Order: sequence, then C-alpha cells, then structure tokens
Amino acid sequence: MISFLVNSILLGVGLAMDAFSVSIANGLNEPGMSRKKSCGIAGVYAAFQFLMPMTGWFCVHTIAEYFMAFQKFIPWIALLLLAYIGGKMLLEGIRNMRRGAEENEADTERDGQVLGMKLLLVQGIATSIDALSVGFTIADYSLLSAVGSSFIIGGVTFLICMLGLRFGRKFGEKLSDKAAIVGGLILIAIGIEIFVKGVF
Repeated sequence: MISFLVNSILLGVGLAMDAFSVSIANGLNEPGMSRKKSCGIAGVYAAFQFLMPMTGWFCVHTIAEYFMAFQKFIPWIALLLLAYIGGKMLLEGIRNMRRGAEENEADTERDGQVLGMKLLLVQGIATSIDALSVGFTIADYSLLSAVGSSFIIGGVTFLICMLGLRFGRKFGEKLSDKAAIVGGLILIAIGIEIFVKGVF
C-alpha cells in the first residue's frame, strides 16, 4: 500500500512538471488572475492528468497494438500544440510592447480573462498527452488500482499547478509587459523538451 502511494505520488510529480511550467507561463501572462480561475485552470490540468493514464490503461488492455503505433506521434503533437500557443503568446507580448504601456493596460481591462477555455483545453492536452504512456506503467494494476493511481496523479498535479500559477502571478506583476514574452518562450521550450525526450 505504501509502495503504491509513493509510486503514484512520484509519477504525479514527474508528469506534472510540464503543467507546472505552463502554469507559471499563464500566471506571468495574467498576474491579476482570481483564485477561482486559478483553481479552475489547475483543475483542468489535473483532470487531463487523471484521464490520460486511464486512457493509456484501457488502450493497453484493449487495443495495445494500435496504441503502440500511435505513441510515436505523441512528441510531435505536444510540440505543435505548445509551439502554437507559445508563439501566439509571444507575438501578442511583442505587439503589446510596441503599442506602449498605456494601450496595453487598456487592452488588459477590455480583454478581462486572458486565458479562455479553448486555449486552456489545448494546453491541458499538450501537457498531459505524454501521460498516455503511463498506461504501460500501470498496466498490471486492477481497474480500481489504476483509477486510484490516476486520481493521486491528478491530485498532485492540481497542487503543483496551483503553486506554478501563484509563482507566475507574483513575477508577472514585476515583469509587467514582458511577462507574455517570457510565458510564450517557456511554452515553446516545454514543447521542444517534450519532443526531444520523446524522439531521442
């Protein structure tokens, strides 16, 4: 039992690192983010980190051959999604810097919530897609144990992402208009890191 808990927590910490980095980027980009929205964002990442290992577990127990063929595309998908989101954030940050501080503040007031649900879901998929492979790690677990392990992974992800968002918001206020650029670069770097790890 203790070994199961420790393994699940360690898996959760390892898998949550990408989501943690993206959380920092989101906090940097939106320093005025409310606690409710922070919980919502962390909750979405946690939900994906719960679903992906379970999806992997089901694939191993049903369509293992097709799942193994799909695995080679995972790093490419993560790279494309994070490069797209990061590139968009980077361009917006550069554009805002050119407009000037006053216009940038006015835009922030008009836009309100910077991170929308559509973009959040894309981030959730991009940062958790490599967790599909955890299906192999927990393949010998019973359904109940697999659900329990995935639940712990999701819980660990939630806590780590809340820390990341808080950290990002704190430094986002100091970085001001450069925050979106830093956040965009972080997302692109995560995409490259997932790709390099997955391919090489």
